[in-house]
Amino acid sequence: MVPQRFVVIGFGHIGRRHAALIAAHPEAELVAVCDALPPELLRRPPGAQLSVPFYQDLDVLLREVVFDVACICTPNGLHAPQALRCLTSGHHVVVEKPIALTVSECDQLIAAAMTHQREIFGVMQNRYSPASAWLKQLVADGQFGEILQVHIDCFWNRDARYYRTEEGQPHPWHGDAVLDGGVLFTQFAHFIDLLCWTFGRVEVLSARATNQTHTSLHPFPDSGMVHFRLEAGGFGSLNYSTVVWDKNFESTLSVLGTHGTVKLGGQYMNELRYCHVQGVCEPTLAPSAPPNNYGPYQGSAANHHFVIDNVVNVLNGREAVATTAEEGREVVELIAAIQAGSEPG
Repeated sequence: MVPQRFVVIGFGHIGRRHAALIAAHPEAELVAVCDALPPELLRRPPGAQLSVPFYQDLDVLLREVVFDVACICTPNGLHAPQALRCLTSGHHVVVEKPIALTVSECDQLIAAAMTHQREIFGVMQNRYSPASAWLKQLVADGQFGEILQVHIDCFWNRDARYYRTEEGQPHPWHGDAVLDGGVLFTQFAHFIDLLCWTFGRVEVLSARATNQTHTSLHPFPDSGMVHFRLEAGGFGSLNYSTVVWDKNFESTLSVLGTHGTVKLGGQYMNELRYCHVQGVCEPTLAPSAPPNNYGPYQGSAANHHFVIDNVVNVLNGREAVATTAEEGREVVELIAAIQAGSEPG
C-alpha cells in the first residue's frame, strides 16, 4: 500500500513527537518539516540532522512539496489560519488542540473542509486513556441512571519555567494573549473535551476567573470556577488553576447518578479512583500512557500514536474520524462562553 505522505508544520516539542510517530508508522511517510525558526535552533539533540527537507515558509512548502496530510503543531493562534491554507490547497489536516481560538474560525475550517472534500482530524488524545474510554461507555449505556452532577477539578503547575526562556525572556508564545489564548485552551482543553465528549453540550450558568500568581507572566486568568448545566439534565462545576507549586497536582472528574458514583483522578484524569455503580463491577483497566514530558513541566497523556493510526485508517477507508472538527468546535464554543461570561474573581 502506498504510504500517506505527511508534513509537520511547527517543529517544537509536539511537532517532533508527530514527526517521530509518522516516521515509525508502516503506512505513513514524513516528507517535509516547516518552522519559522531556522533548523539549527530546532535540532534535538543539538547537532542532530533532519532527514527530510526543511522549510521556513509555509507558502513555499505548499508550492514545492507533494503530500497528503499536514500536521499543524504551531502555537494555538496559528492553528486555524494555517489549517485553512492547507485545506484550501487540497490537503487533509491534523490540528493540535485547540483547532482554533474562536467559533468563527472553527466554522471557516469546517466550511473549507466540506468545499474541498478534505478531512480535519482533531487531537484530543486523552480520549484514548482506558479510564476515559470506560467512563464514556458507562454513560452511553445508561449505567448511571439519571446523571445528577458532574464535577471537574484541574489543578496544575505552570510557572516562570513555562512562561520564560532560559535567558529569562518572555517565551515566544506561552502567555501571549493572541498566540496562547489562555489556560483553558492551552492546559485544560483536553479535560473540557472529555466533558463534552462524554456528556454532550454544556450550558454555562456562571463563571468567575482571576489571575492569582501570574500577573507578571501573562495577561489572562490563571484560575477560575464555573457552574454549568448538562444537556440531558443535571448540573456541574469546573474548577481550574495553574498556581500549584512546582509540579502538577491532579485532574479529577466525579460523576453522580441515581444509580451510582464514579471518580477519575490522577494528574491527567487517567486513573479510576472510585466506582460504586449498580450492577457494575470495578474494572481492571489497562495502564494509561505516561504524560508528555517537556522537561520542567508535563502535559497530558502521550497517546498521539492513536491519532496517527486514525488518520492512516480513515484515509485508507478503514474507519471514521475519531475527533471531528465539529467536536473541536464544541470545545472552543464552551471555552469562549466561559471566558466571555467570567466575572472578576
